[in-house]
Amino acid sequence: MNPSRFHAGELQVQARAGVPAEYAQRASAAIRDHMPDQHRQFFGQLPLFFLGALDADGQPWATVLAGTPGFISAPDARTLRIVGGPLPGDPLQGQLLPGRRVGGLGLVPATRRRNRVNGVIDTVDGGVVTVAVEQSFGNCPQYIQQRTPRAVTPPAAPLVVRAAALDERDLALIRRADTLFIASANPDAQAAAQADGARGVDVSHRGGRPGFVHAAAGGILLVPDFAGNSFFNTLGNLAVYPRAGLLFVDVDSGDLLHLAVEGEIVWDGPLVEAFEGAERLLRLQVREVVRNVGALPLRWSEAQPAAQLARTGDWDAAAQELERKKGHKLSLATL
Repeated sequence: MNPSRFHAGELQVQARAGVPAEYAQRASAAIRDHMPDQHRQFFGQLPLFFLGALDADGQPWATVLAGTPGFISAPDARTLRIVGGPLPGDPLQGQLLPGRRVGGLGLVPATRRRNRVNGVIDTVDGGVVTVAVEQSFGNCPQYIQQRTPRAVTPPAAPLVVRAAALDERDLALIRRADTLFIASANPDAQAAAQADGARGVDVSHRGGRPGFVHAAAGGILLVPDFAGNSFFNTLGNLAVYPRAGLLFVDVDSGDLLHLAVEGEIVWDGPLVEAFEGAERLLRLQVREVVRNVGALPLRWSEAQPAAQLARTGDWDAAAQELERKKGHKLSLATL
């Protein structure tokens, strides 16, 4: 393996962040073109599977699929099989078609284990989606809040609310969230020639203290970027294709809040300095909102926060720090 497993955007962000080239070469060896047996077994035990894909207009969306364990399976090391598709009303309903690229994330909050798998849809037959795997790698358990699930019966026909802007209910969910999922993409066909399998879609987890996402006026969200594995899959994609999709899960009601956003990386400045633990920020402009009310057939226990949160802050503390050091309050003008 060599660093070409990362595409140009990922390498650009790694360089800007000061990641040594030697690390990038070692890291690229962790990105396989097949699933190891332990990942195949892991996917087969999941009741949930997080998915990122583009719609017909090239907009990435992040979503979650749910089913009886076994609905995700890996019949061989280069094939992922999904029985059933997105929930009714999901923005990706009807969008999982042959030739479309997808990013997958298996995550178990109770154990904080997670593994990634990316590829291209090979076939869709009778509600069964088969994905040809191009990338497979594990992620560490950092920033994952530990929760245990319980099954519920969702509404037969969940209410789906579509809007161009966030309402107060959406803002309340975002402001108390300690977890989000983000789908991003590098759809450039030339990337396949420039890097070994680096073209495609990723879906990734982000975690923090409740309140780690700042929802400002005008549909702007700020998300701190904490120290991680330095692959920079998400940020590398945003560097070349600024459209992304967010998913917030209401663990109490089962609501799924999907957001289509345009993003940019904020590398430095007073906001980065004020937020404890942030190495940079994502500034995201909300373009479209889809709330699928009560659709998820699981509810979750109270969270046991990840140990890494001890070295991170929230936006209330950041606003106080800005006011103390810079003499101004956090407002839209500072964004």
